[in-house]
Amino acid sequence: MAAEQRQMQAAAVGFEDYLPVMAERLGEEGLMQELASGFRLLMDPASGLITFDSLRRNAPLLGLGGMSDDDLRGMLAEGDFDGDGALSEMEFCVVMVRLSPELMDEPRRWLDDAVAQASQFLFTS
Repeated sequence: MAAEQRQMQAAAVGFEDYLPVMAERLGEEGLMQELASGFRLLMDPASGLITFDSLRRNAPLLGLGGMSDDDLRGMLAEGDFDGDGALSEMEFCVVMVRLSPELMDEPRRWLDDAVAQASQFLFTS
Protein backbone atom coordinates (compact mmCIF):
# COMPACT_ATOMS: atom_id res chain seq x y z
CA MET A 1 0.00 0.00 0.00
CA ALA A 2 2.81 2.45 0.86
CA ALA A 3 4.56 1.65 -2.42
CA GLU A 4 1.30 2.25 -4.26
CA GLN A 5 0.86 5.66 -2.62
CA ARG A 6 4.44 6.65 -3.46
CA GLN A 7 3.92 5.69 -7.09
CA MET A 8 0.62 7.61 -7.24
CA GLN A 9 2.32 10.67 -5.76
CA ALA A 10 5.23 10.34 -8.17
CA ALA A 11 2.79 10.08 -11.06
CA ALA A 12 0.98 13.19 -9.88
CA VAL A 13 4.15 15.24 -9.35
CA GLY A 14 4.17 16.68 -12.86
CA PHE A 15 0.61 17.89 -12.57
CA GLU A 16 1.02 18.83 -8.93
CA ASP A 17 4.02 21.02 -9.69
CA TYR A 18 2.17 22.97 -12.38
CA LEU A 19 -1.32 23.23 -10.91
CA PRO A 20 -0.60 26.34 -8.76
CA VAL A 21 1.13 28.02 -11.72
CA MET A 22 -1.82 27.18 -13.95
CA ALA A 23 -4.22 28.58 -11.35
CA GLU A 24 -2.26 31.81 -11.11
CA ARG A 25 -2.04 32.29 -14.87
CA LEU A 26 -5.49 31.08 -15.88
CA GLY A 27 -7.54 32.21 -12.92
CA GLU A 28 -10.23 30.14 -11.27
CA GLU A 29 -12.44 29.75 -14.32
CA GLY A 30 -9.55 28.93 -16.65
CA LEU A 31 -8.17 26.35 -14.24
CA MET A 32 -11.56 24.66 -13.98
CA GLN A 33 -11.77 24.57 -17.78
CA GLU A 34 -8.33 22.93 -17.95
CA LEU A 35 -9.32 20.36 -15.34
CA ALA A 36 -12.51 19.66 -17.30
CA SER A 37 -10.41 19.14 -20.44
CA GLY A 38 -8.17 16.70 -18.56
CA PHE A 39 -11.23 14.86 -17.33
CA ARG A 40 -12.65 14.56 -20.87
CA LEU A 41 -9.28 13.22 -22.07
CA LEU A 42 -9.45 10.37 -19.55
CA MET A 43 -13.16 9.62 -19.43
CA ASP A 44 -15.09 6.85 -21.09
CA PRO A 45 -17.35 8.60 -23.64
CA ALA A 46 -20.15 6.08 -23.16
CA SER A 47 -20.45 6.54 -19.39
CA GLY A 48 -19.12 10.09 -19.00
CA LEU A 49 -16.88 8.84 -16.15
CA ILE A 50 -13.24 7.93 -15.74
CA THR A 51 -13.43 4.17 -15.47
CA PHE A 52 -10.64 1.66 -14.92
CA ASP A 53 -10.68 0.77 -18.62
CA SER A 54 -10.64 4.38 -19.80
CA LEU A 55 -7.83 5.24 -17.38
CA ARG A 56 -5.78 2.23 -18.50
CA ARG A 57 -6.41 3.09 -22.17
CA ASN A 58 -5.50 6.77 -21.77
CA ALA A 59 -2.79 6.59 -19.08
CA PRO A 60 0.01 6.58 -21.68
CA LEU A 61 -1.18 10.03 -22.84
CA LEU A 62 -0.17 11.31 -19.40
CA GLY A 63 3.10 9.42 -19.24
CA LEU A 64 1.60 6.80 -16.92
CA GLY A 65 1.79 3.89 -19.35
CA GLY A 66 4.10 1.89 -17.08
CA MET A 67 1.67 1.77 -14.16
CA SER A 68 0.27 -1.60 -13.14
CA ASP A 69 -3.44 -2.33 -13.06
CA ASP A 70 -3.30 -2.26 -9.25
CA ASP A 71 -1.74 1.22 -9.32
CA LEU A 72 -4.44 2.47 -11.68
CA ARG A 73 -7.14 0.97 -9.45
CA GLY A 74 -5.51 2.72 -6.50
CA MET A 75 -5.63 6.03 -8.35
CA LEU A 76 -9.34 5.55 -8.99
CA ALA A 77 -9.98 4.55 -5.38
CA GLU A 78 -8.20 7.69 -4.16
CA GLY A 79 -10.90 9.89 -5.64
CA ASP A 80 -13.93 7.62 -5.76
CA PHE A 81 -15.95 9.33 -3.04
CA ASP A 82 -19.31 7.78 -3.94
CA GLY A 83 -17.94 4.23 -4.22
CA ASP A 84 -19.15 3.56 -7.76
CA GLY A 85 -15.70 2.46 -8.98
CA ALA A 86 -15.28 5.43 -11.33
CA LEU A 87 -14.55 9.15 -11.14
CA SER A 88 -17.07 11.81 -12.00
CA GLU A 89 -15.81 15.19 -13.17
CA MET A 90 -16.32 16.60 -9.67
CA GLU A 91 -14.40 13.74 -8.05
CA PHE A 92 -11.57 14.18 -10.56
CA CYS A 93 -11.33 17.94 -9.87
CA VAL A 94 -11.36 17.39 -6.10
CA VAL A 95 -8.55 14.82 -6.37
CA MET A 96 -6.45 17.09 -8.57
CA VAL A 97 -6.77 19.95 -6.06
CA ARG A 98 -6.11 17.60 -3.12
CA LEU A 99 -2.94 16.37 -4.79
CA SER A 100 -1.71 19.96 -4.99
CA PRO A 101 -1.62 21.31 -1.43
CA GLU A 102 0.34 24.36 -2.63
CA LEU A 103 -2.77 25.45 -4.51
CA MET A 104 -4.51 26.06 -1.19
CA ASP A 105 -1.64 27.95 0.47
CA GLU A 106 -2.86 31.44 -0.47
CA PRO A 107 -6.52 30.91 0.53
CA ARG A 108 -5.27 29.36 3.79
CA ARG A 109 -3.21 32.51 4.47
CA TRP A 110 -6.28 34.68 3.76
CA LEU A 111 -8.30 32.64 6.24
CA ASP A 112 -5.56 32.84 8.87
CA ASP A 113 -5.35 36.61 8.42
CA ALA A 114 -9.13 36.98 8.68
CA VAL A 115 -9.23 34.90 11.86
CA ALA A 116 -6.38 36.92 13.35
CA GLN A 117 -8.11 40.20 12.51
CA ALA A 118 -11.43 38.98 13.92
CA SER A 119 -9.71 37.76 17.11
CA GLN A 120 -7.92 41.05 17.51
CA PHE A 121 -11.18 42.94 17.05
CA LEU A 122 -13.10 40.71 19.45
CA PHE A 123 -10.50 40.69 22.20
CA THR A 124 -9.47 44.36 22.07
CA SER A 125 -12.95 45.86 21.94
